[in-house]
Amino acid sequence: MSTLLLAGALSLIFTLLMTPVFIRLFRRIGWGQFISDGGPDAHHAKKGTPTMGGIVVIVGVLVSYFIATPLTGHSVELPAILVLFLMTGLGLVGFIDDFIKTHKRRSLGLSGWPKVVGQVIVAVIFALLAINFPDENGITPASMSISFIRDTNLDFAALGAGLGLFAFLVWIILIVTSTSNAVNLTDGLDGLATGASIFTIGSFVIMNFWQQNQSCFSSRLDPQVAYKCYDVRDPLDLAIVAAAIVGGLIGFLWWNTSPAQIFLGDTGSMALGGALAALAILSQTELLLVILAGLFVIDTGSVIVQRGYFKLTRGKRIFLMSPIHHHFELKGWPEVTVVVRFWIISALFVITGVGMFYLEWLTQ
Repeated sequence: MSTLLLAGALSLIFTLLMTPVFIRLFRRIGWGQFISDGGPDAHHAKKGTPTMGGIVVIVGVLVSYFIATPLTGHSVELPAILVLFLMTGLGLVGFIDDFIKTHKRRSLGLSGWPKVVGQVIVAVIFALLAINFPDENGITPASMSISFIRDTNLDFAALGAGLGLFAFLVWIILIVTSTSNAVNLTDGLDGLATGASIFTIGSFVIMNFWQQNQSCFSSRLDPQVAYKCYDVRDPLDLAIVAAAIVGGLIGFLWWNTSPAQIFLGDTGSMALGGALAALAILSQTELLLVILAGLFVIDTGSVIVQRGYFKLTRGKRIFLMSPIHHHFELKGWPEVTVVVRFWIISALFVITGVGMFYLEWLTQ
């Protein structure tokens, strides 16, 4: 518990105090946001606002985790490293995208396929590492089963070594790319993705800590409820990393809330999507993520529906603009109103998801 609290506190302090330093640095370098002509007119006032703020969050999380663990005598475990790897790896893909935007002074960075290729490469490396290196109990960081609140009977290993591994990799790629792109699409208003990520990633602090208390490998597990235990590997370390990310986001939100003095950029939004995907995969809550990240699902779904309807009707639209948060902007809602109401929606999804997680344990 002390490691978890320290990691969260250090990360919060780092981003709260260091974000202004990075803001001045990014302005000096010229890393300012370029606004698409197709967006709401009000957004043109944001042109030049420093972007790539995800760098501050990533550095804060890494620094806090690797300081908090030795200070409290807690060992660094592979599942935590894998979350940090996927977060940093996708953050690097986002950084390349952001750098192209700022260097070429345009609102578009990497084209679609190169960005997807980068995500796939990072996801495949993560997946291969996650199903290797078993601990003393023979448990690898991830399993090859599809999970909801626990692993289900849908096991890719049953397909055989070759086909099973291929299907598993496709599954992980799907989770990683869809989650990172969903957070990226939601990052369109000041503080929207940051606040929603605090709620969603914060849910893993709660769930992973509970998994630790009810771990099949804990010597303190109550024998009367042993049949309900979780076989997730090192859930406390996942909770520690999640707490570090939440702390970093809270500190960053101080500067990212409307009117934002710095943006997450693709660097931050893709990194947060990677962290969410990794936490869900390693916590055996892959399908539950659809509910926990309900706001991101809605925003992404609005884009898919809008584009599909546009093509089918040859130019008609359901929403004034997608993602759907822009629709409400164009309806006349102030930006702050849209953000706060969407935060409330995100919190409700998280409460529902965590409630389902705990209810599953109660009804076992």
